[in-house]
Amino acid sequence: MDNDKIARINELYHKSKSEGLTPEEAEEQQNLRKEYIASVKNNLRSQLDNVVVVNPDGTSRDLGKERAGKRLH
Repeated sequence: MDNDKIARINELYHKSKSEGLTPEEAEEQQNLRKEYIASVKNNLRSQLDNVVVVNPDGTSRDLGKERAGKRLH
């Protein structure tokens, strides 16, 4: 998500507190928030897909491969 959209989310938030939003602005705010949340979730998934956990016994678990295996079932 780009900085312009985040700025717009903040702008709509402040406007909602000060004077209220039109129905169109409220819908825009809701859509932007959904897009932002989806972006955060995708970034987190991407990070977790690149994590390898090394156990004390020296074995390792690739979380990305484990998650990919669960998606296939």
